[in-house]
Amino acid sequence: MPRRTAALVALSLLLTGCGADGRVTLDFFQFKPEGTEVFDRIIAGFEREHPGIRVVQNHVPNAETAVRARLVRGDVPDVLALNGSSVFGELARAGVFHDFSRHPAREAINPAVQRILDDLGTHRPGEVNGLPFASNANGIIYNKSLFDAHGVRPPTSWPDLLAAARRFEAAGVTPFYLTLKDAWTALPTFNALAANLAPGDFFARRAAGRTSFGAAYGEVTARLAELYRYGQPDRFSRGYDEGNREFAQGRSAMYLQGSYAIPAIRKAGPRFEIGTFNPHDKLVAGVDVAITMPREPRRPKEAALFVDYLMRPEVLRAYAREQVAVPPLREATPDDPALQGVMPFFAEGRLTGYPDHQIPLAVGLERIIQQFLIDGDRRAFLAELDSEYDKVMERRS
Repeated sequence: MPRRTAALVALSLLLTGCGADGRVTLDFFQFKPEGTEVFDRIIAGFEREHPGIRVVQNHVPNAETAVRARLVRGDVPDVLALNGSSVFGELARAGVFHDFSRHPAREAINPAVQRILDDLGTHRPGEVNGLPFASNANGIIYNKSLFDAHGVRPPTSWPDLLAAARRFEAAGVTPFYLTLKDAWTALPTFNALAANLAPGDFFARRAAGRTSFGAAYGEVTARLAELYRYGQPDRFSRGYDEGNREFAQGRSAMYLQGSYAIPAIRKAGPRFEIGTFNPHDKLVAGVDVAITMPREPRRPKEAALFVDYLMRPEVLRAYAREQVAVPPLREATPDDPALQGVMPFFAEGRLTGYPDHQIPLAVGLERIIQQFLIDGDRRAFLAELDSEYDKVMERRS
């Protein structure tokens, strides 16, 4: 075959998504570095059932920046696994993603989990622009051995939580291992407080200019400062990775992180059983992984087949089992005992999304909270949060 003809054939195969072996190739973009191996196994299972389709997993650092760049080029992956964050909501509102409102997998999905994803944003009212694949729980992680040794039960209320912290402190045990070298690690506590103390319609009213963080977040701010008193002295020089290791070594009774931290803690070899609890009325939970595809897919039949496979209950459970996640199903029963303390909130639908997902990244919430926890200036914290939020919203208008 002449070189020019061979080149044209190769280009044609690339544009049509077909390989030299005649298989259709799907580009699967996913954001979790720790999920590459389990997704490889899921892909292998799919390809055994669909030998005419090849799925190429595409994971890169800074996934949200990378997917934005691809969208600008008009190069939308065939299937995407994205974090249910503010970026997902922005892209959904822009009409980038498919409408799954009639997808059969929705029958098995926990409505409270689906609502968390939909609340981030949809292209039109009634649309469903992503399907929950895995959920996380923003509870508090605790050392069961230390709790048993000091006769402390998992707190079920704010007064219980403070009483537990004081009891451990009096016994010479650090209540919380804090990691404020990494500013984002204060967000789990901020989210839990904001979701339970601020009005449910706060962000709708804030966007309309009818309220402010200063007016609605006073109690959130006060409790955040109070809780962060019960940490180790070097809290500002310790980061997330160190926190995982130190908690695993029994250096604190509790750890203010969600279920997503459990795999990293276990890698450090704890000699105690890990538990979780939530001391608030509602549990802050997120769609850790959402599955979606383009509104106008290049290979609609093959992409739909892969989405259908990903959303099988047995696939959802297998992924959740490996990643210590909560399967987003109506009857979620994770195998991991560490999650049992937060599961009643899923069963009862007492879930709410992460408030920080409603705050644009450009506001710099992490940095503003970190500064507040350094200097303790509540008035300055709330004033800066309002000011930065207004600046971002003005640029968008």
